[in-house]
Amino acid sequence: MDLASIIYLSVTVGLFVIFVLIVRNTYKRKNREKKEAPKYRMMDDD
Repeated sequence: MDLASIIYLSVTVGLFVIFVLIVRNTYKRKNREKKEAPKYRMMDDD
């Protein structure tokens, strides 16, 4: 493999990993907000 190919591959894999981490974090946040939403609604009614 050429040095440029290795650099291109590592940058591509790095960007893919960052994208996966962002999607996973967003999914976990939405799931957590869905579970905690009734608590906040009960607190607002008081």
